[in-house]
Amino acid sequence: MFVDIESIRDQFPFDPFKAIVAPRPIGWISTISVSGIANLAPYSFFNALSSDPHLIGFSSSGWKDTVSNCEATGEFVFNLVTEPLLMSMSQSSAAIPLEESEFEFCGLESAPSYRVSAPRVAQSPAALECRVVEIRQLQGLDGVPCQSWFTIGEVIGIYLDPAYITETGRFDTAKAAIPTRCGYQDYMQAGDLFELTRP
Repeated sequence: MFVDIESIRDQFPFDPFKAIVAPRPIGWISTISVSGIANLAPYSFFNALSSDPHLIGFSSSGWKDTVSNCEATGEFVFNLVTEPLLMSMSQSSAAIPLEESEFEFCGLESAPSYRVSAPRVAQSPAALECRVVEIRQLQGLDGVPCQSWFTIGEVIGIYLDPAYITETGRFDTAKAAIPTRCGYQDYMQAGDLFELTRP
């Protein structure tokens, strides 16, 4: 079967788009407001964009506190979500007053970053400290801006928990047991890790 995107909601009770482009890494982004309030929020439209320079990006549906803080301070931190942090990550998506911090709301400990003002999640085994390169309002084929903003950041420093570094000097992805975001309300647990060499 083939479905034109304009009629997708007429034929499916749930949009299959998010379930097809899956699994996706979870962009757990921490920022700080100009008044010093730490913010923490998850983004399912997130990924690495480049390794030279090291760029990551996330898309926000609506102009939210995270994007506002990114614009005001020019900085953010990506915090790696692991299985033990999954419930806290989900809880951090709750809409709470601007003057409250998701760290306190979720009972998470924050730790100071090394190169940026935004804190990181202390319990996370890895964090990417970033400076904002660009915040762009996205648009469709018709050129009309939509209510999604794409933030690109350049990684200027990486925090790593030494317990997750292997003897060969690699970050132990399998040990981190990184869950991923799928469609609807679905997540995927970390599976078996295997290596596939390229020709």
